[in-house]
Amino acid sequence: MKHRHEALIDFPVVVTVPLLWGDHDAFGHVNNLAYLRWCESARVEYLMRIGLWPSLPPAGIGPILASVSCDYKRPLTFPDTVWIGTRVTRIGNRSFQMQHRVVSKALDTVAAEVDSTIVVFDYGRNETVPVPESCRTAIEGLQSKPVGTGIG
Repeated sequence: MKHRHEALIDFPVVVTVPLLWGDHDAFGHVNNLAYLRWCESARVEYLMRIGLWPSLPPAGIGPILASVSCDYKRPLTFPDTVWIGTRVTRIGNRSFQMQHRVVSKALDTVAAEVDSTIVVFDYGRNETVPVPESCRTAIEGLQSKPVGTGIG
């Protein structure tokens, strides 16, 4: 069984999600919110791997999703399986940008491109904080290369 699509070669974290019949909406395809849930699962896996996922309920430093946008490329239908690749594309002062790519196994193509911004947050002080150096190092280690920097 193929576990990784060529469109995900540069994505260090890839999760596999089977589509559920209940993900369909009245239009006869998977509802748009399902794509965002899949990306959330991949984002959490990535954050766990770099040590930024907090204990729950959160205390201390952890992530907060500041924004998300999705470019839907293809409608999906049951049955199918999707692979969701996740990588960091930019690290700022207090946030970093993540890219998620949703690939359909049945269609053998990219079904969506999703971008999200993660802010590093101190839950005890209720404020944003700089991206820890340990987090930057873990991201670059996971991705096996330096990541672009920017303001944010």
